[in-house]
Amino acid sequence: MVAPAHLDGSSRAVHPPEVSPLRQRLTRHRASIWRIASIGLFFLAWEIAGRIPISYAFPTFLETLRAFLTMLFDGSLVAAYAETLQPLIIGVAVSAVVGVSLGIVMGLSRFSEWLIAPVFIVLQAAPMAALIPLITFVYGIGLLSKTLAVIMLALPVIVLNGYKAVRNANPSLVAMCYSFQGNWWQRITKIIIPDASPVIFAGLRLGLAAGFIGVILAELLITPTGIGDLITYHRSVADYPEMYAAVVSIILVSTLTLAALEAFELRVLRPEKRKS
Repeated sequence: MVAPAHLDGSSRAVHPPEVSPLRQRLTRHRASIWRIASIGLFFLAWEIAGRIPISYAFPTFLETLRAFLTMLFDGSLVAAYAETLQPLIIGVAVSAVVGVSLGIVMGLSRFSEWLIAPVFIVLQAAPMAALIPLITFVYGIGLLSKTLAVIMLALPVIVLNGYKAVRNANPSLVAMCYSFQGNWWQRITKIIIPDASPVIFAGLRLGLAAGFIGVILAELLITPTGIGDLITYHRSVADYPEMYAAVVSIILVSTLTLAALEAFELRVLRPEKRKS
């Protein structure tokens, strides 16, 4: 359709409406704004619920924040995490190495799948919180017990995600490697593992989250040390703002750790997704 012409023969130019720079910035950061708004609404609801109050043992958000800052600056929170992170790091590292290796082997070999997969399916479905106290009867209440608790929760998640990722690798890419006469090793290292790496890395993030659960359960059920000791102690003396602050710190540390792991994946391992 031709635009109508003026009497002088020139056509009218159509220009898109101008958008202000402020509106452009708001549109670009819309997702972040909504996340911040949702967090703010949650804290507001928490403050209102604490002031009603819905329970004597439920402090307000400001009381919890004040307790959190007090514990952070007096060093008790840092000292607690120095003990908590040791079994967590060891357990997640062992689970990552063993879990990814077993997942790849299970995905490539039917015999390994039949032999190993049922064990980890049962472990993932089992109530680990009930099994963790049994570790103390065999390995005592030291570092080894807490590390095993982390491995018991993190390893099945990593293994099964790695297995599914390798087993469901893109068959078209594998067929292309065959057509170009690629050998067995090239199919694994150049096609299958790179194609499965996003799901494998997602399994590592889920394993890390499960590891946090494992180490906190171990400190609550096996031996009162680290951040679990802070929760147990402040609960016993009815110091509820400090108890809630310790619980919130676990959520905060785990969230920041998972976000850092995801940022590392996007920046180093999958830069094409970050650019898109």
